[in-house]
Amino acid sequence: MPHLQFEINKKISNETKDKFVNEIRDTFSEIMDTGTDHIAISIREYDKYNLTIGRANPDDDICLMNLDIREGRTIEKRRELALRYMAIVNEVFEVDNRNQYITFTQHTGEDFHLVEKYLAGWETGEDPLA
Repeated sequence: MPHLQFEINKKISNETKDKFVNEIRDTFSEIMDTGTDHIAISIREYDKYNLTIGRANPDDDICLMNLDIREGRTIEKRRELALRYMAIVNEVFEVDNRNQYITFTQHTGEDFHLVEKYLAGWETGEDPLA
């Protein structure tokens, strides 16, 4: 059950958030070859000066992303996801790509729990809730 967390230093409309989470969920499912029902997404909005990246100007929009995922994905898949997410953040939230930062944290499947069960290790083409 990935938990995809996005922190941004500006306010976003509900309509924009809805578009964003749908694109993020669909992109994860496509690239990581999994279903969508177990994907959790958080959007946290902060005031302008509560997020920073050293190379950004203080007035810039910034997006920090922490992606908690199951072990098993290659660096190529993680890189593809990172670049696609940066493009989505740029397009939907209008944050310059240079002002985005992504951290992946990998967990075993048993670190992710839903009411039905904990998840197994990742497998190609899986439906983790089946």
